[in-house]
Amino acid sequence: MFGDLFDFVTENPIKSIAIAAATVATGGAALAAAPAIGAAASAAGLGVAGGTLSGAAASSAGLAALGGGSLASGGLGMAGGKAVVTGIGAATGAITSGTTAKIAADD
Repeated sequence: MFGDLFDFVTENPIKSIAIAAATVATGGAALAAAPAIGAAASAAGLGVAGGTLSGAAASSAGLAALGGGSLASGGLGMAGGKAVVTGIGAATGAITSGTTAKIAADD
């Protein structure tokens, strides 16, 4: 698996840089959108008061729910929620751009 990845990177340095850039960009975009994603998660019913909050409270509650709960309850809180959202965004970018590069290489 890692041998194939190493071979791809050495044979396609420009595509590899593009994949890395897309990963960083989508992770950054997800981090910037984290408060809105947290509010949407709260509106969808995640968290203790899911669906009953609005504004910053909904964003905070949603991010804490995504982070495994509040710090007081043993979860990772809002920081954990932001990490989850950012990680998923970066993974989505890496998978999408990697698949696109592979399809382009196969043509």
